[in-house]
Parts: sequence; structure tokens; C-alpha cells
Amino acid sequence: MPRISIASFVFFTCLLVAMATLGAIALFSAEAFQEIYHQRVAQELDAYAQILVCAGRDFLRSGGHDALNAFCRDAVEGQNTRITVILPDGSVVADSEHDTASMDNHAEREEVLEALQHGRGRAVRFSATLGVDMLYHAVAVRDNETLLGVVRVALPFDQLSAAVRRIRMRIMAAAAVVAVFTLAVSMVVSWTINRSVQRTIQGVRRFSRGDFTEPLEPPRLSEMAALSDSLNDMAAQLDERLRAVTKERNQQEAVLSSMVEGVLAVDNQGRIMTFNEAAARLTGIDFEKAQNAHLRDIAPNTPLAQFITQILNSSKPKESEFGNLSQSGRILQVHGSVLRDAHGKGIGAVVVLNDVTRLRRLEQVRRDFVANVSHELRTPITSIKGFVETLLDGAIDTSEDARRFLEIVAKQSDRLNAILGDLLTLSHIEEGEEKKSIEVEVTGIRDTLEAALQLCSKKAGAKDIQVRLHCDPSVTARINPPLLEQAVANLIDNAIKYSPAGSDVTVRAGLQDEVVIQVEDHGCGVAAEHLPRLFERFYRVDKARSRALGGTGLGLSIVNHVITAHGGRVTVESAPGVGSTFSIYLPAA
Repeated sequence: MPRISIASFVFFTCLLVAMATLGAIALFSAEAFQEIYHQRVAQELDAYAQILVCAGRDFLRSGGHDALNAFCRDAVEGQNTRITVILPDGSVVADSEHDTASMDNHAEREEVLEALQHGRGRAVRFSATLGVDMLYHAVAVRDNETLLGVVRVALPFDQLSAAVRRIRMRIMAAAAVVAVFTLAVSMVVSWTINRSVQRTIQGVRRFSRGDFTEPLEPPRLSEMAALSDSLNDMAAQLDERLRAVTKERNQQEAVLSSMVEGVLAVDNQGRIMTFNEAAARLTGIDFEKAQNAHLRDIAPNTPLAQFITQILNSSKPKESEFGNLSQSGRILQVHGSVLRDAHGKGIGAVVVLNDVTRLRRLEQVRRDFVANVSHELRTPITSIKGFVETLLDGAIDTSEDARRFLEIVAKQSDRLNAILGDLLTLSHIEEGEEKKSIEVEVTGIRDTLEAALQLCSKKAGAKDIQVRLHCDPSVTARINPPLLEQAVANLIDNAIKYSPAGSDVTVRAGLQDEVVIQVEDHGCGVAAEHLPRLFERFYRVDKARSRALGGTGLGLSIVNHVITAHGGRVTVESAPGVGSTFSIYLPAA
């Protein structure tokens, strides 16, 4: 198939552009002709007006307005021209077309004002007298320095327009012929070039979508054919490289997405380059929406942004830890280092984030537990040891003192035994929870609640406290009855301990989205700052009063572990002087 040089196409295209340019010039020529024609008509009108000025000066000097009016009518006979003579005050004294007595004052006419001021005036406007557009040319009439009036010559503008229109139509006709010819040739040339270009564009678009299966078809144009061959070679190389890059990227994304640790990389300006889901989850930053944004803009004045700034300003790896455990906070351990390219040049920073919240919380719990257990056990052991030493020092010889001291020792032994018993209970519950070995069954909870009330009836009777139960027998849940009985009994026991004598304790149970068990008292209540830690082991709001009432500090912790082992949760609402309401939420059966 023969190929045509693109230079030939460019040559003919330029030739056609030149012809189109000539057409444009023809259009401008029409406008120029109109301007020249108007100027010529204006010059003729000016010459005509000058003749009338010379002839009308004597009439104006002598005041022969009637004669002047007759002169004007005679002067335009057989012509399509209008003559008007106007005095300096705007009064019309002669007009070749209209009775002067009924004509308006012309002092404000544009051409008259210009003639009075500068000697000549010209305007194109609508004539209210004749009802057509007119071209007006006015010349001032002077007798030496005396202004006698203005002679105005007018020509209907449609005559000028008709002449100009005829010339313009001829020019436009010629331009139209050239335009049709140009259009026909341009269509042929454009179609030929466009077909080749469009095929190439379609092929390139396939390449841009990653489809390299079909090479470009070489067009007729030799230069375009060379371009297509080059694009086909490039597509083959790109296909090979993209396959390698895609494989490497998929491997990298698989590794990053499967990591528990968060990974975040930024460039030297702090702009986010890459991240994984763990980084977004740990930091709480929506990197997906903020991709390629500056970290300082989406997370300003945060420890993470400050840490990355330190990495970018330093060439050494750094390690830090930020966050806190208060109010369900999170502690992140971060490792950062400079990100370098293949030549060892720093191109940014990479940060690895580890969530060590659970570890730090367990460490804190361990420290608190050791401290609390030591403190709780030291008190009864110290008391027992002190009174035994007192007995050994001779108090045993006095029967009355010996009995009193032995009763104290027995009481402290009971307290120590209660603490150890609660610790063993917690240990068994935690062990069963970890091993998923707590046996549950679907059963009504009213019997369990009644059993819990029975356990606490003696203490309630001692303080004349009424414990009321409101529970529909049809309410069922998946529970371990002994454990739930112990948890509810602990809540009722606490309510009795911290309620005044003669008050009420109410136990309610019902089915909503979950099974809800509530224990409500009207005791001393708990301040808001103590509520988050109320279920911790050995945590006491009023330590002296708690110990005086015989508490071990583990009752609410046991409740929390029992309900957690059931897959539920426990909450508390309380206010000082009002009372407390403990709520247990269990999954419906």
C-alpha cells in the first residue's frame, strides 16, 4: 500500500488555510468599503451643504424665511435629499419636506449641537418627522463672526445601506464559493489524516488501559507508520515491566495488609506515600481520603507527626511510645528510620507502629494486683501477728484479754480466708473463660435471682432492708446458674452494705434486645471519677468503710469476670447521696 508523506498534507493544508484567510480578508474588505462609501457620501453632503450655506446666508441675514423655505424646496426637487435650516436657538425656519410651524425645536439634536459648537456636525438616527433612519450633515452659517444658523442636509440611510448591501453580497458570494471549495478539500484531507490518527489514538488508549494484546495497525502516512512501530515496541516493553511491577506490588500489598503492625511511609516533605490498614486503624487517621496529603495537615500537632518530623531531620533510627491508658486510650510503640533509594539517598521516612496497649495494661494490672494483694494481706497478717505476740508476751494469762484477742485473730483469719477464697474464685472464672470451659444452659433466670436474694436475706433482715424482685418467669438466657447467682448476690450484698437501715433494694430483670438485670439501691452512691475503676480488683472508694463492712475488694471484680464469661457486660450508674444502679446485660437465649 503506497504511503503519502505527511509533508504533502501539511503543504496542501497550509494552502487551504491561506485561501480561507483570503475569504476572511474579503469580509473585512466589505466592512472597509462600507466605511469608505459612507465617508464619500458625507463629503458630498458637506460640499452640497457648503453651497447651500452660501446661498442661504443672504436669506438669513435679511430674515426672508419664507423665501428661504421656498429655496430649499426648489433645491431638492427631483432628489431624495432633505434640507433644513435652523436658527441658533433651535427654531426651524426652512425645511424641504415638512411644514416648519409644526416641527420641534432642534437645539438638542446631536448634529445641530456639534455644528453650533464646532462648525460641522454629523449623525445617523431615526427621524421622527419622516419616520425613517437618516444620515444628517449640518454646517454652521456665519456672517463674519456672527452665527446666523445651521444648514442641515439629510439623506435616507436606507439608500446607503442598499448600496453597501449590494457590494457586500457580491463579496460574500465570492467568499462563499471559496468557502465551499475549501470545506470540500478540508473534509477530504481531514478525513484522511483523522482516520490514521484515530486508529493510533485507539491503540494508545488500549495501551493506557494495560491492554497490550493487539498491536497498532500501521497507517498510510509514513511518519505515522514509524510512530506506530515505535509505540508497538514501547507497548511490548511496558507489558513486560508492568507484569513485573504488578507482581511485586501485589506481593508487597499482601505482606503489608497481613501485618498486625501499622506501616506508614512519607516523602521528604512529609507527604503520605503508602500505608496499610493497620496504620489507619491504630492512628485513627483516614489515610485513604488523605492520600498524597501532608501529614501535618491531616494530623497537626500530634505525637505521630512530631515523631516523623524528627525522623526526617535525623539520619538515625528512632523509637518512641505515646498514648495513655486513661479513658480507654491506646498506647502505640513506634519505630522509625530514614527511607532510602537504591543509591542510598534519603527519600523520606518509614514508621512501624505496634499496639502495646494490652501489654501495658496487663503490666499495670499486674503491678496494681501485686501492690493491692500485698496491702490487703498485710493488714490481717499484721493484726494476727501483733495479737499473737501480745498473747505470747503474757496476755494469755488474763482470760478476759486472751479471749478478746483471740476473737480479733479469728476475725482477721476469716477476712484473710475470704480474700483468698475470692482470689481462688476469680482464678477459676478466668481459667474457665480462657479455656471456654464455662458450661451454660438456656434456662429461666428468676430461680437464679431468687436464690441470690435468699443468700442475702439474713443481712437484709439485720438492717431491716426490703429486697424486692421484679422478674417475669418467662425471661430466659444462656447462663451458668451458680456463677450468675454469685454475681447477682455480690451486687445485692453491696447494695445492702451501703444502704441505710429501713431502705429498699430492687432487683429487676427483663428482655429487651438483651436480657437486662438491674440491682438498684438508695445508698450513699459513688462519685463519677470512681466509676471507671469500680470493677478493678481491690479498688475501694472508701477504704476504711469498706473494710469496716467486711468487704474484700474483689466482689465487683468477680461480677465483671462472671458476666464477661457469659459474653455480656456490666455497667453502673451512680450519684453521691442518690444511690446506685448496677446493670447486667446478657445475650438473649
